[in-house]
Amino acid sequence: MEIAVTGLGLVTPGGIGVARTWQTVCAGVSTATHDPDLAGTPVDLSCRVPDFDPRAVVGRRHWQYDRLVQFALVAAREAVADAGLDPATWDGARVGVVIGCGMWGVSTTAAQHAVLAAEGAHAVSALTLPKMLSNMAAGHVGMDLRAGGPNLVVATACASGSTAIGLAYDLLRGRTCDVVVAGGTEAGVTPLVVAGFAQMGALSRRADPTACRPFDVGRDGFVLGEGCGLLVMERAEDAAARGARVRARLLGFGASADAYHPTAPDPEGRGVQRAVQAALTGAGLVPADVDHVNAHATGTPAGDVAEARVLRRLLGPSPVVTASKGSLGHALGAAGGIEAALTVLAVQHGLVPPTANLDEQDSAVDLDVVTKAPREQRVEVALSNSFGFGGQNAVLVLAAA
Repeated sequence: MEIAVTGLGLVTPGGIGVARTWQTVCAGVSTATHDPDLAGTPVDLSCRVPDFDPRAVVGRRHWQYDRLVQFALVAAREAVADAGLDPATWDGARVGVVIGCGMWGVSTTAAQHAVLAAEGAHAVSALTLPKMLSNMAAGHVGMDLRAGGPNLVVATACASGSTAIGLAYDLLRGRTCDVVVAGGTEAGVTPLVVAGFAQMGALSRRADPTACRPFDVGRDGFVLGEGCGLLVMERAEDAAARGARVRARLLGFGASADAYHPTAPDPEGRGVQRAVQAALTGAGLVPADVDHVNAHATGTPAGDVAEARVLRRLLGPSPVVTASKGSLGHALGAAGGIEAALTVLAVQHGLVPPTANLDEQDSAVDLDVVTKAPREQRVEVALSNSFGFGGQNAVLVLAAA
């Protein structure tokens, strides 16, 4: 059964909306800047969503909720409108929402803990838990869209957004839902999260905007980002029946666990290989069918090489590869949703964006990685890879409509 992607919504450091994000990524520019909110932490670079005024973009009812909820509301509204659907007229009981979050409302947690410490329990906001709980990302989207079907948040660390899309794929194939809004959202740019990643050695210590350098010989870690990427999906037969524009098709999903280490990737990439193979098998495809890969590639020394080895071993030298995190940073649980949307756009437009900040490709990365400028390339089949702490892997197969 074919699943159609009929709508996209993006809120990223590249801009609010699909058009602005796509323009930024295709330009191959980094969005990393020095972040005054991170002053005093070991790393003060971040990739923030620009010009995000919640009062203006989400409205009075929702502006006080956590940033990850606000991102999801804006992206969901754009995605549904892009699909040509109207929540006022659809059968909401048949509409599901599945959103991935690697964390929770961390900014709310930090702010209210500070209130507790300084002023006592009586001063803590009564909205602390509704703002803090990760499930509220999907909950508020469901309320906003009048979507009364399955309403879920999944957490597989930095694979969360892709895992959510994979679960939506299963809900549609099983006819539990007719429409699903799925992807990932995250707002983890806080001093505590940055300090934690820095202590692990995961963040780049470069002091300039080109700090995140996927596949580059000089890479030394990622830059923390934020945002949301959501897809509207429905069965291809239903999309055709209502005359919808189909941006791309979702043909397969594969998931696996490295079962190796809490944070380090399996250097042989055996879990990643199982996820890629499962996704292709489910799609009825073989490795030679893959034209393009949007790599997970965070810019860490070990992770990039491990992924590159698997891709070369399985797919050979042919697929054109890009890595979006050089431009947008690493949005953690939102990354899979954002990158799935970018992969859809690459398939739809026949254009593969460049990998920002890649000046000298590591010799251990024996892949055709796009750099400097977008490459025009007919893309019939593409993979979008997402991997997370705990060894959790998720791979999506997207194809031309």
